[in-house]
Amino acid sequence: MRRSICFLLLFMTVSLFPLTALEDKGLAVRGKVTDREGEPMVGAGISVRGTFMGVLSGSDGHFVIENMKEGSYLLDVSFIGYRQVTFEVKLPGEGFVDIVMDRDQIIPGEVIVSATRAEGKVPVTYSNLSSDVISRMNAGPDLPYLLSLTPSLVETSESGNGIGYTSMRIRGTDASRINVTIDGIPLNDPESQQVFWVDLPDLASSVDNIQVQRGAGTSSNGSGAFGASVNIQTRGIEQEPFAEISSTAGSYSTFKNTISAGTGLLKDKFAFQMRFSDLHSDGYIDRTGSDHRSAFMSGIYRSARSVIKANIMLGEEHTGIGWWGVPAEVLGQDRRYNPAGEYTDINGITRHYDNESDNYVQSHYQLFYTLQPAKNLIVNSAFHYTRGKGYYEEYKEDRSFEEYGLPVIDHDGAAIAESDLIRRKWMDNDFYGLVWSVRSTGTRLQLTVGGGLNLFDGDHYGTIIWMQYPGSISKDHQWYLNNGTKGEVNIYSKASYSVTDRLSLYGDLQYRYIDYDMSGLDDDLKDLTGRHRFGFINPKAGVFYNITSGQDAYFSVSVANREPTRTDFKEAAGDPEATPESETLYDFEAGYSLKGSSALLSANLFAMLYDNQLVPTGELSNVGYPIQTNVRKSYRTGIELIAGLLFSEKAGWDANLTLSRNRIPGFTEYYTDYNTTDWSESYRNRDLGTVDIAYSPSVIAGSDLWFKMWDVVSLHLISKYVGKQYFDNTMNSERKLDPYFLNNIRIDVSKLTGKIRDSELQIFVNNIFNTKYESNAYGGNWFEDGVEKTWAYYFPQAGTNFMVRLNLRF
Repeated sequence: MRRSICFLLLFMTVSLFPLTALEDKGLAVRGKVTDREGEPMVGAGISVRGTFMGVLSGSDGHFVIENMKEGSYLLDVSFIGYRQVTFEVKLPGEGFVDIVMDRDQIIPGEVIVSATRAEGKVPVTYSNLSSDVISRMNAGPDLPYLLSLTPSLVETSESGNGIGYTSMRIRGTDASRINVTIDGIPLNDPESQQVFWVDLPDLASSVDNIQVQRGAGTSSNGSGAFGASVNIQTRGIEQEPFAEISSTAGSYSTFKNTISAGTGLLKDKFAFQMRFSDLHSDGYIDRTGSDHRSAFMSGIYRSARSVIKANIMLGEEHTGIGWWGVPAEVLGQDRRYNPAGEYTDINGITRHYDNESDNYVQSHYQLFYTLQPAKNLIVNSAFHYTRGKGYYEEYKEDRSFEEYGLPVIDHDGAAIAESDLIRRKWMDNDFYGLVWSVRSTGTRLQLTVGGGLNLFDGDHYGTIIWMQYPGSISKDHQWYLNNGTKGEVNIYSKASYSVTDRLSLYGDLQYRYIDYDMSGLDDDLKDLTGRHRFGFINPKAGVFYNITSGQDAYFSVSVANREPTRTDFKEAAGDPEATPESETLYDFEAGYSLKGSSALLSANLFAMLYDNQLVPTGELSNVGYPIQTNVRKSYRTGIELIAGLLFSEKAGWDANLTLSRNRIPGFTEYYTDYNTTDWSESYRNRDLGTVDIAYSPSVIAGSDLWFKMWDVVSLHLISKYVGKQYFDNTMNSERKLDPYFLNNIRIDVSKLTGKIRDSELQIFVNNIFNTKYESNAYGGNWFEDGVEKTWAYYFPQAGTNFMVRLNLRF
C-alpha cells in the first residue's frame, strides 16, 4: 500500500515539470468585455477551451491571458444573467479582441444560487463539478459517490455498492457538519443535521452542477457548515423541447431507468420539464436491497426582468436495514453477512425476518421569485416546504415487557415477562421556511445581504405491530412518543471589494439564532423534555491576490459555530452534567494556484482549530447515529494538492492529494472495569496523551488518468487511496480501518448514432483488482479485571462489479 501512494506522489511530481514552462511569458490575448450598451462587464469569466487557463475581467472590462503559444483558441466568456459567448482567436494575430454579451432570455439557475456560492475572487477553498462530469458518473450510486474525486472526501455505503444508505466525510468531518443546499434552500434535516441521500433517489439526474466548499466556506442557509458545504444547482429550463431516456444495469441485480422531458420555452414565457426514476438493487451486503422511486418537476414563468420558478421533488425509498454492519468475528468468514432481522424460531433454527426494512416518503416543494430590476442588482426569495413520513421495521427477540412499559401477562397460568415482537419506529415531520438575498455588483464592490427563517416540527414514535405473547395488548400499541420543534433565524452580509484589479478583500458576517424544544419519552422511556437555545456570530474575512494571469493566491480566517444534534441531546438526557455544548471552529485557509495551457497546480493549506468539538466515541445509537462527546481542544491541519496535466488533446491526468494531521491533545478515556469474580463495576479513566480524531485518515488521494482513444471513445482509469483511520479516539490497532487503494475503469462512448440528437454509453468496471476493504466501522471497548477487550462492526464494500449505462436524448 505504501508503494502505491509513493508511486502516486512520484507521478504527481514528475508530471508537474511542464509547469516550469510558465516562466516563459510567450504570447498574450488582450481584450475587453462589454454589454450591448457598451458598459464594461466587471468580473466576467474568460476561459481558454482545452486548457487550464482563465481570468476575470477587471474594473474596466479589460483582461489579459498570458503564457499562450502559437495557435488557434476558443475563448468561452460567461457572466451571470448573460448568454455565454464563444470567441475564436489566433496567435500570433489578434492583438486585442472586443467581446459583447447579450442578456439571457431566461434568468439562469446561477442567478438563484449565486448568493450561497463562492466565485471569482472570493478567498474560499472550493471545487466545482460540472453537468458533463455528473452526467457521465451517474450510473446509479448516490451523490456521495459522484463526489468521490473531490479532495479530502471519503464516501461509504451500508449496502456496499453505493446505493441505499450512503454518506461522506470531508476533511474527516461527518455528514452532520456538512451544510447542503439545493438551489440555495437548506436540505439538511434540522434535528440530525444530516442529509439522507436515500430519501432523494437519483437526485443526480436532476442536478446541473455542484460546488463543494471545504472549511467554513461562505455564509449559507440552514445548519452551520463545520467542515464543508455542498451547494447543488438543479437543471435549468431548456429553451428547446427534449425527451431523454437513461437505463442502467449492473451487478447485484441493479437496474435504474430514468425518463426526462421538457417543453422548451413556450410563447417566450412558459416552460416545464420533468423526470421520473425507478431504481432497484439487491446490494452487496445480504438483505440490503433498495426499491426506490423519485420524480422531479420544474416550471417557470418569466417576464422581462423576473422569473417565477417552482420545483417539486418526490422520493420514495424502501431499503433493507444494513446499519448494524458485519461483526468483527464474522468478517473473515462472510463479508456479506448481515445480522439485521436475525432470530431463532421455536425449533432452534436461525432465520431472518423478511421485512427488516427502512421505508420513507419525502416530498419537497419550492417556489422561487427572482427579480433583476437593474443590470447590477438581483433580488431572490424562495419559499420551501418538505414533508416526510416513514418508519423502519424490526424483529426483536426475547424483549422484556419492562423495556416497553408493559405489564407482565398471564399466559396459560404462567407469568410471561418477555416476548418476541415486531416493532416500527416512525418519523413524521414538516420543515418549511423562507430564504432571501439581495445581490449588488458594482465596478469595485460586490455586496450580498441575505437570510432565512426556517421551522421544523417532527414527531418520533414507536408502535408494536406483532407480539408472540400479546396478552391484552392491542395491535399497533404505541410505547413512546416525543416531539422536536426547531426554529432558526439567520441573516448575513458578505462583500468583496477590488482594491485594484489584482487585489481583492472579502468580508462575511452571519448571525444565527436557534430555538430547539424537545418533549416526551424516547424509545428507552427516557424523558427528553428540554429547551435549547443558541445564538451564534460567524465572521469571515480574507484577501485574494492575482499575481499574474496564471497565478492566484488567497488567505482567509473564519469562525463557525454549531449546535449539537438531537442524538447528542438524547444520549445525555437525564444527566445535566453530560449535556453537550455547542462547538466552535477557527478556520485558517491559504491557497495558491498556478495555471498553464497544459498544466495546473493548486495547493491549499488549512488549519481548523476547535473548541469543544464533538467527536465520536466509536459507538452508535440504536438507529445508527454516532454517539459523541465534547473535547476541549482539537485540531485538523493539512495540505490539499490538486494537479492537472494535458499530455495532448488525446490524453490527460487529474489528481489530488490530502496530507493532514487530525489530533486531540491530552485525551482522557473514561471506562468501566468489570471484576469477573462478582461482576461488580468500577469507573476509571486513563490519560492517552495526543490521539488521532476518529474517522480522520491522514492521507487521501484521487486520480483520473484519461485517454481519448477515438473521437467518440474515451477511457478513464480512476484510482483512490484512503489511509488508515481509527474508529474511536484511543488509537487502538484493534479498532482501526486499514488503508485501501481502489482502481476503477470507465469507458465513455458518445454519438452512437446520428439519427437522434445525442446518445452515449458508459461502461463502469469498479474495483478491478477485487480489493477487499472496509470504508467504515464502529465499535468500542470494555475492561475485565484490568484487561482491555474490543467489540467492532465493519462495513465491507463490494469487490469487482460492473455497471452499463445507455443514455438517449431526442
